[in-house]
Amino acid sequence: MVRVAINGFGRIGRNFLRCWLGRENSQLEVVGINDTSDPRTNAHLLRYDSMLGKLDADISADDDTITVNGNTIKCVSDRNPLNLPWDSWGVDLIIEATGVFVDEEGASKHIAAGAKKVLITAPGKGAGVGTFVVGVNEKDYDPNQYNVISNASCTTNCLAPIVKVIHENFGIIKGTMTTTHSYTGDQRILDASHRDLRRARAAAVNIVPTSTGAAKAVALVIPDMKGKLNGIALRVPTPNVSVVDLVAQVEKSTIAEQVNDVLRAAAEGNMKGVLDYNDLPLVSSDYRGTNASSIVDASLTMVVGGDMVKVVAWYDNEWGYSQRVVDLAEVVASKW
Repeated sequence: MVRVAINGFGRIGRNFLRCWLGRENSQLEVVGINDTSDPRTNAHLLRYDSMLGKLDADISADDDTITVNGNTIKCVSDRNPLNLPWDSWGVDLIIEATGVFVDEEGASKHIAAGAKKVLITAPGKGAGVGTFVVGVNEKDYDPNQYNVISNASCTTNCLAPIVKVIHENFGIIKGTMTTTHSYTGDQRILDASHRDLRRARAAAVNIVPTSTGAAKAVALVIPDMKGKLNGIALRVPTPNVSVVDLVAQVEKSTIAEQVNDVLRAAAEGNMKGVLDYNDLPLVSSDYRGTNASSIVDASLTMVVGGDMVKVVAWYDNEWGYSQRVVDLAEVVASKW
């Protein structure tokens, strides 16, 4: 078993733990949590969740631990990874979910504290961080090459599987992407200062245009896409579930039915569980709690002039993404 600690018990940290609890025959054992909140508060937030509902589990907490279904998880609170007790706790793998330590230098502080490897639940920065998207390039993971890896972003996890299928079948020349994305903790509830003046505006009453590196990051997992994709995000007043709109010029002339055929085949074949396919007239709330990284909305697929392709795909930007974090951690464990 690979011993895991979660650094940062926020939305993704708690979703990760819930996803792991739902797995059978996992190679992972969650043994530690580092968070600024105390164990009793975190146990309450784990049990009661506005998006996921009440967790059906036996949960208790004291000053130093949270116990879930008999699994006792030690807890600590220190903002400096160098001070964390990973060595004495025998921790192997850190799930770095604070959104703070996203480059090799920062994440490696966990290794200096005694951990062996770090998995960042956000886009990594710098050449020293390997980026992997399950269903696209996770088979390329080499434990001897990287001690710090990234699961990319939720949006890259949605976009990359679609790009892979479209590129392999039709050849992508270039494209743009817009993600209509639920608000996140990086925005303001009411107007207040923020380094991004648009994110400074009240999240629940505005459509907030902002930047995203998700499209460019696809090139980290599909090198052929370097310099070919870009995009923006529109943050909207919903708490969860987002949707990607990809428009790409392709080399091979096609029609919408052909595009849907190859996407459906991938969803039923080698990308099953990561890519899904739907032709029902659903809306965002219908996709809450979905496990796939990317769910194609087949009714919205379009082709103009034979070479301009539009594909729309939904994703639960918390739960679906956290499932892939568990998947990637399992990949790491399988090559320990």
